[in-house]
Amino acid sequence: MGSISCVLPILFLVVSLSISSTDGWGKLGHFMVCKITEKYLSENATRAVVDLLPPVAGGELAAVCSWADEVRFRYRWSSPLHYANTPGVCDFTVKRDCHNAKRTQNMCVVGAINNYTAQLRTYGKSSSGYNLTESLMFLAHFMGDIHQPLHVGFLDDEGGNTILVRWYRRKTNLHHVWDVSMIETAMKDFYNTDENIMIESIERNITGNWADDIVDWETCNRKTVTCAPSTYASESIDLSCKYAYKDVEQNSTLTGICSRKKYLLFSIDISIYKRIAQAGLRLATLLNSIFDPSFNSINPGLQIA
Repeated sequence: MGSISCVLPILFLVVSLSISSTDGWGKLGHFMVCKITEKYLSENATRAVVDLLPPVAGGELAAVCSWADEVRFRYRWSSPLHYANTPGVCDFTVKRDCHNAKRTQNMCVVGAINNYTAQLRTYGKSSSGYNLTESLMFLAHFMGDIHQPLHVGFLDDEGGNTILVRWYRRKTNLHHVWDVSMIETAMKDFYNTDENIMIESIERNITGNWADDIVDWETCNRKTVTCAPSTYASESIDLSCKYAYKDVEQNSTLTGICSRKKYLLFSIDISIYKRIAQAGLRLATLLNSIFDPSFNSINPGLQIA
Protein backbone atom coordinates (compact mmCIF):
# COMPACT_ATOMS: atom_id res chain seq x y z
CA MET A 1 0.00 0.00 0.00
CA GLY A 2 3.03 2.20 0.14
CA SER A 3 3.88 5.01 2.53
CA ILE A 4 0.90 6.86 3.90
CA SER A 5 0.18 9.48 6.49
CA CYS A 6 -1.65 8.64 9.69
CA VAL A 7 -5.05 7.76 8.20
CA LEU A 8 -6.35 5.38 10.84
CA PRO A 9 -7.12 7.51 13.91
CA ILE A 10 -8.83 5.05 16.22
CA LEU A 11 -9.91 5.93 19.73
CA PHE A 12 -10.80 2.88 21.76
CA LEU A 13 -13.19 3.55 24.61
CA VAL A 14 -13.70 0.18 26.19
CA VAL A 15 -16.71 -0.51 28.35
CA SER A 16 -19.00 -3.45 29.02
CA LEU A 17 -22.11 -3.55 26.88
CA SER A 18 -24.42 -6.25 25.58
CA ILE A 19 -24.26 -6.14 21.79
CA SER A 20 -24.87 -9.06 19.49
CA SER A 21 -23.26 -9.35 16.09
CA THR A 22 -22.45 -12.40 13.99
CA ASP A 23 -21.86 -10.75 10.64
CA GLY A 24 -18.39 -12.19 9.97
CA TRP A 25 -16.57 -9.83 7.59
CA GLY A 26 -19.87 -8.08 6.76
CA LYS A 27 -21.32 -8.33 3.25
CA LEU A 28 -18.24 -6.89 1.58
CA GLY A 29 -15.82 -9.31 3.22
CA HIS A 30 -17.96 -12.34 2.44
CA PHE A 31 -18.41 -11.14 -1.14
CA MET A 32 -14.63 -10.93 -1.56
CA VAL A 33 -14.12 -14.40 -0.09
CA CYS A 34 -16.55 -15.96 -2.55
CA LYS A 35 -15.26 -13.98 -5.55
CA ILE A 36 -11.81 -15.41 -4.86
CA THR A 37 -13.35 -18.87 -4.52
CA GLU A 38 -15.12 -18.59 -7.87
CA LYS A 39 -11.83 -17.90 -9.63
CA TYR A 40 -10.25 -21.14 -8.40
CA LEU A 41 -13.11 -23.61 -8.82
CA SER A 42 -12.58 -26.40 -11.33
CA GLU A 43 -15.00 -26.72 -14.23
CA ASN A 44 -16.81 -29.64 -12.61
CA ALA A 45 -17.09 -27.85 -9.29
CA THR A 46 -18.31 -24.69 -11.00
CA ARG A 47 -21.07 -26.63 -12.75
CA ALA A 48 -22.22 -28.20 -9.48
CA VAL A 49 -22.15 -24.90 -7.62
CA VAL A 50 -24.14 -23.13 -10.35
CA ASP A 51 -26.59 -26.04 -10.37
CA LEU A 52 -27.22 -25.64 -6.64
CA LEU A 53 -27.36 -21.85 -6.48
CA PRO A 54 -30.81 -20.24 -6.21
CA PRO A 55 -32.02 -18.21 -9.22
CA VAL A 56 -31.48 -14.95 -7.35
CA ALA A 57 -27.72 -15.62 -7.37
CA GLY A 58 -27.51 -15.26 -11.14
CA GLY A 59 -24.94 -18.06 -11.24
CA GLU A 60 -22.56 -16.31 -8.83
CA LEU A 61 -21.70 -17.77 -5.43
CA ALA A 62 -20.58 -14.34 -4.21
CA ALA A 63 -24.11 -13.02 -4.66
CA VAL A 64 -25.41 -15.23 -1.83
CA CYS A 65 -22.31 -15.45 0.35
CA SER A 66 -24.05 -13.35 3.05
CA TRP A 67 -27.31 -15.32 2.90
CA ALA A 68 -26.62 -17.04 6.24
CA ASP A 69 -26.58 -13.65 7.98
CA GLU A 70 -29.83 -12.65 6.31
CA VAL A 71 -31.70 -15.70 7.63
CA ARG A 72 -30.22 -15.97 11.11
CA PHE A 73 -33.34 -14.50 12.73
CA ARG A 74 -35.60 -16.85 10.78
CA TYR A 75 -33.30 -19.79 11.49
CA ARG A 76 -32.55 -18.87 15.09
CA TRP A 77 -30.95 -22.24 15.70
CA SER A 78 -28.19 -21.21 13.30
CA SER A 79 -26.93 -18.24 15.32
CA PRO A 80 -24.23 -20.11 17.29
CA LEU A 81 -22.97 -21.68 14.06
CA HIS A 82 -21.32 -18.42 13.04
CA TYR A 83 -18.62 -18.45 15.72
CA ALA A 84 -16.84 -20.23 18.54
CA ASN A 85 -15.65 -18.85 21.87
CA THR A 86 -12.83 -19.82 24.18
CA PRO A 87 -12.76 -19.28 27.96
CA GLY A 88 -10.34 -16.36 27.67
CA VAL A 89 -7.43 -18.43 26.36
CA CYS A 90 -5.54 -18.17 23.09
CA ASP A 91 -6.07 -21.72 21.86
CA PHE A 92 -9.08 -23.63 20.55
CA THR A 93 -10.23 -27.19 21.23
CA VAL A 94 -13.40 -28.70 19.82
CA LYS A 95 -14.49 -30.55 22.95
CA ARG A 96 -14.15 -27.50 25.18
CA ASP A 97 -15.19 -24.70 22.83
CA CYS A 98 -17.55 -26.04 20.13
CA HIS A 99 -21.03 -25.90 21.63
CA ASN A 100 -24.01 -23.56 21.96
CA ALA A 101 -25.37 -21.93 25.13
CA LYS A 102 -27.10 -25.20 26.03
CA ARG A 103 -23.75 -26.93 25.61
CA THR A 104 -24.95 -28.98 22.65
CA GLN A 105 -21.72 -30.28 21.16
CA ASN A 106 -20.64 -29.27 17.63
CA MET A 107 -23.00 -26.28 17.57
CA CYS A 108 -20.31 -23.82 16.51
CA VAL A 109 -18.70 -22.69 13.27
CA VAL A 110 -16.33 -25.68 13.23
CA GLY A 111 -19.18 -28.17 13.62
CA ALA A 112 -21.19 -26.30 10.99
CA ILE A 113 -18.44 -26.55 8.37
CA ASN A 114 -18.09 -30.28 9.02
CA ASN A 115 -21.86 -30.79 8.89
CA TYR A 116 -22.52 -28.92 5.65
CA THR A 117 -19.48 -30.47 4.00
CA ALA A 118 -20.93 -33.91 4.77
CA GLN A 119 -24.31 -32.88 3.40
CA LEU A 120 -22.83 -31.58 0.15
CA ARG A 121 -21.01 -34.87 -0.38
CA THR A 122 -24.44 -36.41 -1.02
CA TYR A 123 -24.81 -34.26 -4.17
CA GLY A 124 -25.99 -36.38 -7.08
CA LYS A 125 -27.37 -39.13 -4.87
CA SER A 126 -31.11 -39.69 -5.07
CA SER A 127 -31.29 -40.38 -1.35
CA SER A 128 -29.68 -37.11 -0.29
CA GLY A 129 -32.68 -35.69 1.57
CA TYR A 130 -30.92 -32.40 2.29
CA ASN A 131 -31.58 -28.91 0.97
CA LEU A 132 -28.20 -28.72 -0.72
CA THR A 133 -28.78 -25.18 -1.93
CA GLU A 134 -28.90 -24.04 1.68
CA SER A 135 -26.03 -26.35 2.58
CA LEU A 136 -23.85 -24.66 -0.04
CA MET A 137 -24.76 -21.15 1.08
CA PHE A 138 -24.20 -22.00 4.73
CA LEU A 139 -20.83 -23.60 4.00
CA ALA A 140 -19.61 -20.67 1.90
CA HIS A 141 -20.59 -18.21 4.60
CA PHE A 142 -19.19 -20.15 7.54
CA MET A 143 -15.86 -20.63 5.79
CA GLY A 144 -15.64 -16.85 5.73
CA ASP A 145 -16.73 -16.52 9.34
CA ILE A 146 -14.15 -18.91 10.73
CA HIS A 147 -11.37 -16.87 9.12
CA GLN A 148 -12.46 -13.60 10.75
CA PRO A 149 -10.25 -13.59 13.86
CA LEU A 150 -12.90 -12.41 16.32
CA HIS A 151 -15.33 -15.12 15.25
CA VAL A 152 -13.12 -17.23 17.45
CA GLY A 153 -12.77 -14.89 20.40
CA PHE A 154 -13.31 -14.83 24.14
CA LEU A 155 -16.57 -15.95 25.70
CA ASP A 156 -16.65 -13.17 28.31
CA ASP A 157 -16.75 -10.38 25.70
CA GLU A 158 -18.63 -12.38 23.03
CA GLY A 159 -15.83 -12.13 20.52
CA GLY A 160 -15.37 -8.41 21.07
CA ASN A 161 -19.08 -7.59 20.85
CA THR A 162 -19.21 -6.19 24.40
CA ILE A 163 -16.16 -3.98 23.92
CA LEU A 164 -17.33 -0.54 22.87
CA VAL A 165 -14.92 1.41 20.67
CA ARG A 166 -14.80 4.53 18.57
CA TRP A 167 -13.69 4.18 14.97
CA TYR A 168 -13.04 7.71 13.77
CA ARG A 169 -16.12 9.48 15.19
CA ARG A 170 -18.41 6.49 15.10
CA LYS A 171 -19.26 4.54 18.21
CA THR A 172 -19.26 0.83 17.51
CA ASN A 173 -17.80 -2.34 19.03
CA LEU A 174 -14.51 -4.15 18.53
CA HIS A 175 -16.13 -7.05 16.71
CA HIS A 176 -17.78 -4.73 14.19
CA VAL A 177 -14.47 -2.95 13.59
CA TRP A 178 -12.95 -6.23 12.45
CA ASP A 179 -16.08 -7.37 10.62
CA VAL A 180 -16.77 -4.22 8.68
CA SER A 181 -15.05 -0.96 9.62
CA MET A 182 -11.44 -1.84 8.82
CA ILE A 183 -12.39 -3.28 5.44
CA GLU A 184 -14.55 -0.28 4.53
CA THR A 185 -11.86 2.17 5.64
CA ALA A 186 -9.18 0.35 3.69
CA MET A 187 -11.35 0.27 0.56
CA LYS A 188 -12.02 4.00 0.86
CA ASP A 189 -8.46 5.09 1.68
CA PHE A 190 -6.45 2.71 -0.50
CA TYR A 191 -8.75 1.45 -3.28
CA ASN A 192 -10.83 4.44 -4.32
CA THR A 193 -13.95 2.87 -2.77
CA ASP A 194 -13.85 0.18 -5.45
CA GLU A 195 -14.32 -3.39 -4.21
CA ASN A 196 -13.05 -4.82 -7.49
CA ILE A 197 -9.71 -3.01 -7.12
CA MET A 198 -9.43 -4.32 -3.56
CA ILE A 199 -10.15 -7.90 -4.68
CA GLU A 200 -7.59 -7.57 -7.48
CA SER A 201 -5.02 -6.40 -4.94
CA ILE A 202 -5.63 -9.45 -2.75
CA GLU A 203 -5.44 -11.72 -5.79
CA ARG A 204 -2.09 -10.17 -6.76
CA ASN A 205 -0.78 -11.07 -3.32
CA ILE A 206 -2.04 -14.64 -3.81
CA THR A 207 0.08 -15.00 -6.94
CA GLY A 208 2.90 -12.86 -5.58
CA ASN A 209 3.81 -12.30 -1.94
CA TRP A 210 1.87 -15.31 -0.61
CA ALA A 211 2.46 -17.72 -3.49
CA ASP A 212 4.88 -19.89 -1.51
CA ASP A 213 2.31 -20.35 1.25
CA ILE A 214 -0.57 -21.51 -0.95
CA VAL A 215 0.03 -25.26 -0.72
CA ASP A 216 -0.07 -25.13 3.07
CA TRP A 217 -3.26 -23.06 2.97
CA GLU A 218 -4.92 -25.54 0.62
CA THR A 219 -4.04 -28.75 2.38
CA CYS A 220 -3.47 -27.68 5.99
CA ASN A 221 0.13 -28.92 5.87
CA ARG A 222 -1.05 -31.87 3.73
CA LYS A 223 -2.71 -33.64 6.67
CA THR A 224 -6.04 -33.94 4.87
CA VAL A 225 -7.67 -32.72 1.70
CA THR A 226 -10.24 -30.46 3.31
CA CYS A 227 -8.24 -29.77 6.45
CA ALA A 228 -9.83 -29.68 9.86
CA PRO A 229 -11.77 -26.46 10.40
CA SER A 230 -10.55 -26.65 13.98
CA THR A 231 -7.17 -25.62 12.55
CA TYR A 232 -8.74 -22.53 11.00
CA ALA A 233 -10.34 -21.75 14.37
CA SER A 234 -6.98 -22.12 16.10
CA GLU A 235 -5.45 -19.69 13.61
CA SER A 236 -8.20 -17.16 14.29
CA ILE A 237 -7.98 -17.18 18.08
CA ASP A 238 -4.22 -16.81 17.76
CA LEU A 239 -4.67 -13.73 15.55
CA SER A 240 -7.34 -12.37 17.89
CA CYS A 241 -4.91 -12.50 20.79
CA LYS A 242 -1.99 -11.06 18.82
CA TYR A 243 -3.85 -8.24 17.08
CA ALA A 244 -7.56 -7.73 17.80
CA TYR A 245 -7.35 -7.83 21.58
CA LYS A 246 -3.86 -6.34 21.80
CA ASP A 247 -3.73 -3.41 24.24
CA VAL A 248 -7.52 -3.40 24.57
CA GLU A 249 -8.57 -3.58 28.20
CA GLN A 250 -11.83 -2.84 29.96
CA ASN A 251 -12.23 0.80 31.04
CA SER A 252 -9.17 2.01 29.15
CA THR A 253 -8.65 4.50 26.36
CA LEU A 254 -5.94 3.96 23.78
CA THR A 255 -4.46 7.12 22.27
CA GLY A 256 -1.34 8.06 20.36
CA ILE A 257 -2.54 5.92 17.50
CA CYS A 258 -0.35 7.67 14.91
CA SER A 259 2.70 6.11 16.54
CA ARG A 260 0.99 2.74 16.04
CA LYS A 261 0.49 3.25 12.30
CA LYS A 262 2.80 0.44 11.21
CA TYR A 263 1.22 -1.95 13.72
CA LEU A 264 -2.27 -1.17 12.44
CA LEU A 265 -1.31 -1.57 8.79
CA PHE A 266 0.37 -4.89 9.60
CA SER A 267 -2.80 -6.03 11.38
CA ILE A 268 -4.91 -5.22 8.33
CA ASP A 269 -2.49 -6.95 5.96
CA ILE A 270 -1.99 -10.11 8.02
CA SER A 271 -5.28 -10.44 9.89
CA ILE A 272 -7.76 -9.27 7.25
CA TYR A 273 -6.40 -9.36 3.70
CA LYS A 274 -4.60 -12.65 4.17
CA ARG A 275 -7.52 -14.24 6.03
CA ILE A 276 -9.90 -13.29 3.22
CA ALA A 277 -7.48 -14.86 0.74
CA GLN A 278 -7.12 -18.01 2.85
CA ALA A 279 -10.89 -18.35 3.23
CA GLY A 280 -11.44 -17.99 -0.50
CA LEU A 281 -8.77 -20.49 -1.51
CA ARG A 282 -9.69 -23.01 1.16
CA LEU A 283 -13.36 -22.85 0.20
CA ALA A 284 -12.39 -23.44 -3.44
CA THR A 285 -10.26 -26.43 -2.45
CA LEU A 286 -13.08 -27.87 -0.37
CA LEU A 287 -15.72 -27.42 -3.09
CA ASN A 288 -13.36 -28.91 -5.68
CA SER A 289 -12.86 -31.97 -3.49
CA ILE A 290 -16.62 -32.35 -3.02
CA PHE A 291 -17.81 -31.85 -6.58
CA ASP A 292 -14.93 -32.86 -8.85
CA PRO A 293 -14.18 -36.61 -9.20
CA SER A 294 -10.91 -35.79 -10.95
CA PHE A 295 -9.70 -33.69 -8.05
CA ASN A 296 -6.39 -35.07 -6.74
CA SER A 297 -7.01 -35.77 -3.07
CA ILE A 298 -3.32 -36.18 -2.28
CA ASN A 299 -2.02 -32.95 -3.78
CA PRO A 300 -4.98 -30.82 -4.89
CA GLY A 301 -2.85 -27.96 -6.18
CA LEU A 302 -5.14 -25.12 -7.17
CA GLN A 303 -4.11 -23.55 -10.43
CA ILE A 304 -2.46 -20.41 -9.10
CA ALA A 305 -1.39 -18.21 -12.01
